[in-house]
Amino acid sequence: MPTQEIKQKLESKFSGIQIQLIGEALLIKPEDLIRVADFLKNSDLKLNFLSSVTAVDYLEYFETVYHLYSIDKKTGPVVLKVCVPRNQLKMPSLVPVFRGAEFQEREAYDMMGIIYEGHPDLRRIFMWEGFEGHPLRKDYVPEDSDVLEWQDIEWLERHNIKVPEE
Repeated sequence: MPTQEIKQKLESKFSGIQIQLIGEALLIKPEDLIRVADFLKNSDLKLNFLSSVTAVDYLEYFETVYHLYSIDKKTGPVVLKVCVPRNQLKMPSLVPVFRGAEFQEREAYDMMGIIYEGHPDLRRIFMWEGFEGHPLRKDYVPEDSDVLEWQDIEWLERHNIKVPEE
């Protein structure tokens, strides 16, 4: 089914919903994400497989992108996009609808700093707890990799690795 038809189907199902067609993607508001995803999954469209959750930093705002497929009908992808302002990086978690979103939302949280409200275990997945910042954000400034910090030296010494004085 063409994306335009899916958009019309959603608009007839949810009166007053605002959906923009951006290329072949459907741009929806964060507050509509759960009900739209649930409808796409459980309606006759049967878009029952979430293949990816990714995030994009556009400087002024962040976007989370979802790719949905129907395993039963062998169709897809249907692409959903949700934007949040840079100063308010919160949106609902899709884990209640698609369990497969769990690790992918954790990755977007860890790398970009987007908070997925209602996520059952939102914590870092690549970086360690206590790591400052989110490495894939455009405003992230990496530390000087040639300089060892005290925590690095302590870790090396605990593991019997000699650190030269200089």
